[in-house]
Amino acid sequence: MHTAEVVSPGLRKLLLAVLVIFSLLVVDSVYLATITFLQWLNDVTLENAVYQSAFLAHLVLGIIVIVPSIVYAVLHLRRAIDRPNRIAVRLGLALFFTLVILLVSGIVLTRGMPLVEIRHPVGRESLYWLHVVAPLVVVWLFILHRLAGSRIRWETGIGIGLASIVLSVAGVWVSEAQRVDRELAPEPYFFPSLARPADGRFIDSADLMRDEYCAECHQDIHSQWQYSAHRFASFNNPAYLFSVRNTREMALARDGDVRAARFCAGCHDPVPLFSGAFDDPEFDDVNHPTANAGITCVACHAIEHLNSPRGNADYLIRAPEHYPFAFSDDPRLVWLNGILIKGKPSFHKKTFLKPLHKSPEFCGTCHKVHLPKELNHYRWLRGQNHYDSYLLSGVSGHGVASFYYPDRAIDSCNECHMPLTPSADFGAKPDGMMGTLAVHGHHFPAANTAIPHLLNMPSG
Repeated sequence: MHTAEVVSPGLRKLLLAVLVIFSLLVVDSVYLATITFLQWLNDVTLENAVYQSAFLAHLVLGIIVIVPSIVYAVLHLRRAIDRPNRIAVRLGLALFFTLVILLVSGIVLTRGMPLVEIRHPVGRESLYWLHVVAPLVVVWLFILHRLAGSRIRWETGIGIGLASIVLSVAGVWVSEAQRVDRELAPEPYFFPSLARPADGRFIDSADLMRDEYCAECHQDIHSQWQYSAHRFASFNNPAYLFSVRNTREMALARDGDVRAARFCAGCHDPVPLFSGAFDDPEFDDVNHPTANAGITCVACHAIEHLNSPRGNADYLIRAPEHYPFAFSDDPRLVWLNGILIKGKPSFHKKTFLKPLHKSPEFCGTCHKVHLPKELNHYRWLRGQNHYDSYLLSGVSGHGVASFYYPDRAIDSCNECHMPLTPSADFGAKPDGMMGTLAVHGHHFPAANTAIPHLLNMPSG
């Protein structure tokens, strides 16, 4: 005769705590799943500070619930394992093992946790769907387990559910990021460069100079970029420095200001241009913090729209929105920021890698140049134009007069100028040809081989 209760008063309190946490997780998960589904359905980005707060809550609640749920399950099983109601026992065992799968998959998906991390995209996707399906099975088995055993107190579940909804709605919020109010730039401010901030406001130079932050997860890409022509596209390029100095001096003598040189800055000096520093006639092109920035990671990846294929930096750029605690002074919060990005990188990916970044038109916005009348006070003149020459060649698949045609048309500049290279970066993807994880190289090799010589860079 089994007279001891399978759920003692102490266990009942622990069970209540576990159910409350799981109820909060259910409400939180439904919100996250709804946003994910709507993004997939409408092909839009809906994630924002509210979503990031909810995802942070998901991680915190998930970690909190691990110990009490396992402790309750083990103690409850010890008291119930020999009970004559074998159906309830078997369902309880199935519920326990499914719960373990749910918790373990959640821990492994949380990239950045010590010793436990899966980087391969296929493995992560499999774990993700396991983590999505597991809670549905847990709820189903829990209901069956209770139906086979003691009576379910539906009113308690409804009460906990309503309370969790109220708490979730009340908590959706607090840490919503407030966009920094920046000075509004005059409408024609950046002309004769065609580049514009999407919101018409200056962009703080710090927002565009986050290269070391990017390097924390993209070490290989950052090390390649360090020696690229894009890295040395600004005043840190001796040839460009000579040219832009002459342009600024000419404009200052002719017009009384250096505004005409903005024409150069849209592609070569985005950081001083969008922060407003470039227009200073006394701008220190050697020692100013922005002078040696070049085309930074953010300056390239924060571009969100191409206005036309005419080149001359005809694009829109916006200071990107980051995950919570991205630039906190507290290293623990910075670590938590990394956990959030690695655990749910979709918003990060959509922010910094848009479809336009894979198009030849994106490269063409700076690799197609004309000299406007506002610059030379003479007439429109064509400058370098790699974009049209690519389109007119047989390589693009559009040039009918070419003398060379590859076996397959190449529809992206990146295929030749950003070849895949083996990498263990967090952004690396499987490459069937190499049989390993790879990233697109950021050396940007092309015809300009003089910069390494001028700057005494290491060979290779």
